[in-house]
Amino acid sequence: MSGPLAGLKVLDIATIIAAPFAATLLADYGADVLKLEMPGCGDGVRSFPPHKEGKSLWWKTVNRNKKLATLDLRTPEGVALFKKMLPRFDVLVENFRPGTLDRWGLSKDVLWSIQPRLVILRATGFGQDGPYRDRPGFARIFEAMGGLTYITGEPDGQPMHPGYPIGDAIGGLFGAIGILAALWKRARDPDAPGEEIDLALTEATFRLLEVLPIEFDQLGFVRKRVGNANGYSAPAAVYKTKDDHWITLAGSTNALYAANCRAIGRIDLITDPRFVDNASRVAHSRELNGIFSEWCAEHTLSEALERFAETGGTIAPIYSIDQIAVDPQVQARNMITRVPDQDFGSVAMVNAVPRFAGDPAHMRCAAGAVGQDNLEVYQSWVGLSDDEVEQLKSKKVI
Repeated sequence: MSGPLAGLKVLDIATIIAAPFAATLLADYGADVLKLEMPGCGDGVRSFPPHKEGKSLWWKTVNRNKKLATLDLRTPEGVALFKKMLPRFDVLVENFRPGTLDRWGLSKDVLWSIQPRLVILRATGFGQDGPYRDRPGFARIFEAMGGLTYITGEPDGQPMHPGYPIGDAIGGLFGAIGILAALWKRARDPDAPGEEIDLALTEATFRLLEVLPIEFDQLGFVRKRVGNANGYSAPAAVYKTKDDHWITLAGSTNALYAANCRAIGRIDLITDPRFVDNASRVAHSRELNGIFSEWCAEHTLSEALERFAETGGTIAPIYSIDQIAVDPQVQARNMITRVPDQDFGSVAMVNAVPRFAGDPAHMRCAAGAVGQDNLEVYQSWVGLSDDEVEQLKSKKVI
């Protein structure tokens, strides 16, 4: 084990993406994470496409670096085993609907009576209270009700979801941050009690759109869709090159705007009264974007990138994954790494983010088979005999 969280023990009983992703981030940083799944079927994300030879590739990455065991917490035997295991752990990650663990006899008071310093992350769509507390949660719901979908898309088109369940990933990030904040309190105070973290995944998406409330409150402004334009900077849009590649432009400061103008050979635009500052440029964004769009259409991708690099401009190619994989910066930084996998030998995955110079993270393994570590968990950790393990297996408790 290596990484800044080596020695931290996390019990992950969550399903699908958001909460398990929070535990995976901790595992990336070196935490020892045990994931418990339902016997037989396992976590529902195992059914997510794409599949290779019947194995979900999504499963392999979203639950990497974890030990995997099975346990049915709906049974008395399962609850009893869970209670025996709990003292080993510092963190519990769950995403059941509010009150579910209480009904199974695992309320926070019961958990804290067993492990008084336990940090409990509860991830739900809308939180532990409020009129929506019992509603199911999915990434598209977080994105829609958190405000992200409404501002995404073309001005005269439908609101659009991202092509990836980004709401789940956002929630997982806030889950990991919340856990680390609670652990810091424990590090400061050895006598600090356990903590319960109420992570509402819709609120996590909304948190990233922090300008929406203040501009509505102070200006009555309701942000709308602007397509690939930018509501706070110009020129800023997506342009097509002569050789049918896509590039994007940014740069809100006067210095960067000037560099972008020099890249397309239009130094006259730098002193044009219409574009004297960022606010003026935003007001005239249609004209500016038109000028830059025409220039890009007359140049190849390599020509555009070279010119903007020469002037210090702020343009970038819009990559697909095959382009990301061969980019020299990606390769120099080992942004895509190979991880050992029991089915396919090794598989490519995004490397740990961020990097720790003194105590680097290590990608140990892709997620594997349902219950693959049952014997280690229930014999070595809990102390059960072979017969006891077989009996629990026959009853489908594990």
